[in-house]
Amino acid sequence: MLKQRVITAIVIAVVFLLALFNLDAYSLSLAVAAIVIYAAWEWSDLSGISGAPWRLLYTAVLALLLVSMAYVLGLSRTGALHLEVGRSLLMTMVPWWAIALLWVQGYPSSAVLWGSRWVRSVMGFLVLVPTWSAMVLLIHTAHGELLILLVVSIVALADIGAYFSGRRFGKHKLAPSVSPKKTWEGLLGAVVINIIVVIVLGVVFKLDSGKWLLLTLMIMTTVLASVLGDLLESMVKRHRGVKDSGNILPGHGGVLDRVDSLTAALPVFTLIFINSGIQF
Repeated sequence: MLKQRVITAIVIAVVFLLALFNLDAYSLSLAVAAIVIYAAWEWSDLSGISGAPWRLLYTAVLALLLVSMAYVLGLSRTGALHLEVGRSLLMTMVPWWAIALLWVQGYPSSAVLWGSRWVRSVMGFLVLVPTWSAMVLLIHTAHGELLILLVVSIVALADIGAYFSGRRFGKHKLAPSVSPKKTWEGLLGAVVINIIVVIVLGVVFKLDSGKWLLLTLMIMTTVLASVLGDLLESMVKRHRGVKDSGNILPGHGGVLDRVDSLTAALPVFTLIFINSGIQF
């Protein structure tokens, strides 16, 4: 199982990097849209929607939402993206994660608010549409490829730091009702390893104290958001009574199992970045 997991992770990383640095912004946006649409198929099952026709309908609705978002953003192969419109949209969509945090903190009691099939279905739209929108906005900014790589690296390093710190020092459960293996010590490890990222970027790009503070805020908030994204999917899976969102990725489960942290981290990072004035 470990060997299979490692091989799959390497393949995912290679495909991701090849797509990120070889596709233009428009093509990459479409490629990620395809992934998000498949993630909607998985979420339809987590929502409790049964039967292929109904799950396909749910997936089609998500696809239509992405098409609508692409139209509003002005996504095209040749035209300029409406970045200000995107900023406004993110500012209305990102605060949803504050509600998600309350639900995670209150689980299992909070399930009375979101446990129905219909609410979980809407939750999927709130998770997936902002994720794709944020990616589109970020890839259309200067050095967008490097910024996306930075977000993915922050999340990956947070996972690594949390795993080793939690395994070595973990004693105090972070959210025992949602994910019993996660600890506060693990969260601290995720934060510490990304403090190194802050220091390296600050030194390399010679940021002044104000920009350094903004960078710290952006990366630390992204780390916390990544943990929340992970916990939200864990909560929904636990309520649904499943271990993984799917089985398309050998050793890893489903697409959602790989991008759950990014569903919160990417919109939060993008919103802070486009409002910060930080330039890399």
